[in-house]
Amino acid sequence: MTTADPQAPAPAIPTLTRDARQRDLVPPERLSSCHALVIGVGAIGRQVASQLAALGMPHMTLVDDDRVGVENLAAQGYWPADLGHAKVQATAHLCRSIHPAGIITPVMQRFARSSVKRLGLTESSAVTSSSSALPLICFACVDSIATRRLLWDALRPHVALWLDGRMAAETLRVLAADHPATDDYYASTLFDAAQAYTGSCTSRGTIYTASIAAGFMLAQFARWLRRVTVERDQTLNLLACELNTL
Repeated sequence: MTTADPQAPAPAIPTLTRDARQRDLVPPERLSSCHALVIGVGAIGRQVASQLAALGMPHMTLVDDDRVGVENLAAQGYWPADLGHAKVQATAHLCRSIHPAGIITPVMQRFARSSVKRLGLTESSAVTSSSSALPLICFACVDSIATRRLLWDALRPHVALWLDGRMAAETLRVLAADHPATDDYYASTLFDAAQAYTGSCTSRGTIYTASIAAGFMLAQFARWLRRVTVERDQTLNLLACELNTL
């Protein structure tokens, strides 16, 4: 019995058949013109990035300033070989393994207002077919309300679709805005930090909750690709088996 050489180049994947089973759900012509900006590649963000790679996202930028620690192996799905490495580099490597043709740009830095200029974002990034710029889809996968507020204020004029994934223990919340520049609901969900859930450090999240949250985010992205109205606020409590949609 022979085994595959891990150093051998990845086999060529026929472009016309790679997405054959998802085309009615994920329109390839619209997907091919998108650029995903994934901010935070911890529990939810790493799952978002890997799912986007499997989906066939052509361009993806990953932003995070953290390195992989042993506490990230179970809850965030990192591998032992990733320990000590930048999360964006480890996640980019995973995404390239899944989708070799994708252009993955890892940015190891904490997002700041100046990042908008550093990332080369312009207001035309939010324009779709009428602009040469790729429509930018932002996946906010950060772990604090203060950071979400910063991202929203800095990025809303530049993105075509905004998706925010939140998680606490076995409860997840996904928010979406398909017209971020004029949206008047999302800001109301940015409550004071003092109101945030403060559970034990051993009950902050699990890989299965993160994976489901990422799936909910990609489902809203697929709705947007099909020009179906997105659900702006969904909460799922896995323990109680309750789903609430606003």
